[in-house]
Amino acid sequence: MPSVSRRVTDYVLLFLFSIVLAFAYNLLLLPHKVLSGGVTGVAMIIGLITPINTGWIILLLNIPLFIFGFYTLGKVFIVRSAISVTTTSLAMNIIPIYQLTSDPILSAVFGGAIAGLATGLIFSASASTGGLDIIGMFISKRRDFPMGTLMSTFNAIIIFVSGFIFNWDQALYTMLSIFVAGRVVDTIFTRHIKLTLMIVTEEGEAVREALLKQIVRGITVLEGVGAYSKNKKTVLMTVATRYELPMIKALIRQADPKAFVNIMQTVEVMGAFTRLP
Repeated sequence: MPSVSRRVTDYVLLFLFSIVLAFAYNLLLLPHKVLSGGVTGVAMIIGLITPINTGWIILLLNIPLFIFGFYTLGKVFIVRSAISVTTTSLAMNIIPIYQLTSDPILSAVFGGAIAGLATGLIFSASASTGGLDIIGMFISKRRDFPMGTLMSTFNAIIIFVSGFIFNWDQALYTMLSIFVAGRVVDTIFTRHIKLTLMIVTEEGEAVREALLKQIVRGITVLEGVGAYSKNKKTVLMTVATRYELPMIKALIRQADPKAFVNIMQTVEVMGAFTRLP
């Protein structure tokens, strides 16, 4: 199991930056009708054209995704993501919508940057802000699908709808905000889609079983010996997507908190990337 200090740190990050995300939405983006990407962007559109608070809409739209993810993805990841989204939703109901700056460009840039910062740190705590990240994890478990294409398409639809419902200035501000947020998330979390993990552990069977139960990826198992300790080690190698990384790290910590894990950028994968069920 992960150490108590690690779990406490993760939950503090979740709670703190989920609130920071709510501040970015209510003080910078929503006052200028600047939208976020993904499911949150849809919730913002509904919240701006109805009297319902956007926070409640974000929570309601994510509930079916959490239920779906709970049965198809890692439970630790989904539970933490649900905590993050719930915290953000409640904070958005408490924090008033207030125009922090009258300049929509400043709001789009800094709102996107703060939202990206909060999202990246939430990712680092083995969670997500819900929405497309859950869909992305599910698809990435089944096939090698370019998630960037899915997100870009979905966000393009949000921008297009924003232009028609509000005006095209707002649509362009939304595009700017989504771009800035994405760049900040990539800087904090990881900008690479595929990663190679080398896991060195003395609990090889426990780690192998934990990973195979939750991820649909092939794993190569090698036998090794510690150069200094001369203890027998098991080396597990697998390639995963960035959407699976938080879940995999949590599973490894649960099976062997002392495992040594080297995560490397994967330039290209040849052959069967996904393992058949």
